[in-house]
Amino acid sequence: MVTALTVLCATPSWAQRVQLDDTWGGDRQLAPSIMRTYIPLGPGVPGVMYQPVSSGEKSHIAIVVMHGADYLTFPTCMELSKRGYRVLCANPTGSGDGPLLSVKLAVAYARHYPGVQKVVLFGHSGGGVLMSTYQNIAENGLKACQGPEKIYKCSDSVAALPPADGVILEDANWGIMGLLSLDPAVVDYSNGMKVDPDLDLFNPRNGFNPAGSNYSPDFIHKFQSSVAKKYNQLVKTAQDRLTLIEAGQGRFADDEPFPIASGGSSVPNNKLFAQDVRFMSHTKGSWPLIHADGSVTTEIVHTVRVPENPKTVTPYLNTGGSNGTVRAFLRSAVRVSDDFGFDETTIHGVDWTSSYTNTVGNSKGIHVPLLFVGNTGHWEYLVGESVYEYAASKDKSLAFMEGAFHSLNTCTPCEKSPGQYGDTIKPLFDYMDKWLSQKGRFTDRAQQ
Repeated sequence: MVTALTVLCATPSWAQRVQLDDTWGGDRQLAPSIMRTYIPLGPGVPGVMYQPVSSGEKSHIAIVVMHGADYLTFPTCMELSKRGYRVLCANPTGSGDGPLLSVKLAVAYARHYPGVQKVVLFGHSGGGVLMSTYQNIAENGLKACQGPEKIYKCSDSVAALPPADGVILEDANWGIMGLLSLDPAVVDYSNGMKVDPDLDLFNPRNGFNPAGSNYSPDFIHKFQSSVAKKYNQLVKTAQDRLTLIEAGQGRFADDEPFPIASGGSSVPNNKLFAQDVRFMSHTKGSWPLIHADGSVTTEIVHTVRVPENPKTVTPYLNTGGSNGTVRAFLRSAVRVSDDFGFDETTIHGVDWTSSYTNTVGNSKGIHVPLLFVGNTGHWEYLVGESVYEYAASKDKSLAFMEGAFHSLNTCTPCEKSPGQYGDTIKPLFDYMDKWLSQKGRFTDRAQQ
């Protein structure tokens, strides 16, 4: 079925790509009741407005969706517009604080869109880091990102960001992926080919098993302690290089390459908990757990994920390495204490306030209504409990989608029997719909 699409100032290549619908949604087609319009928000910032053909009460709420990747056809765009909301999905541009300015363009556009009264940010995965960073600065000003506690400070360009009225974080990550991805077995982080076998988590002698690893307490302690020590050394090196750069004595006038073997976060390697699923395995408290049939129970929430990546990618720059710069590394760097580590329920030994680009630290400055939904088919679902504990909002909610993978769809490898977790998309967005339309949150009228 041909769906309604209005394209303004779009190039033929973009129009062709967006018609191919839906990289994220698989065979999920845009509902005929929804139209979408291409919105050029600014240079290099394409956006698509999804909205019901016939506006109803919920259409006064606009959802802004953004991530560092291409999210123009992310499931949220279709699913929440299908439920009656206006959804502006956009892609950011620029480095440094550039993506925050892209969010600013989207929020300002949504705020002035005819019929829109409330604007809610939606951040998934790394988009959760972006959106929580934006809202924290928007609510609290430059002190949220230029305080003396920050290792690296934001630019003045992000002053006076217009705040949103609410925030939804869906399986948002911690915002410290450089730390969590670091392989302590690497002898020299300029060379991914040399590793210490005593710290190699893929060494069977250390407890590795491709079907599911079971590392010893001694190895776990050595691994985590070494991560903390080597990460702090990298932070110190980067700070020293930045001092030289700003004094005009660097290799370049503005920034420098800062490659790190194993520093990439695009795959679940080098994280220990990806191979040993005892880590990040359950919540500390009892929380709402959404099931495939839409029912919700309250319980300690356990992960259903399975071990990932049976082979190291440390020797590879494109998949395992970080090929960034000094400033890019420091922008997300955090202070780590000697007792850094992680266990079944959380991460400890991290000063979340030392960076302005991590989800947990940012939540301390968010006062608007906040919903975090975690996906039990992935380890990042536990971020939600820390965000909930830190968040300043008096109206904050936390729930989990049973059997959902990080990409929101059903984690079929996690199922013990075919169809065990059903279709995770529908109950997930039905739950968000109920939260968004709850009386008194973004409307004075009862939910529909």
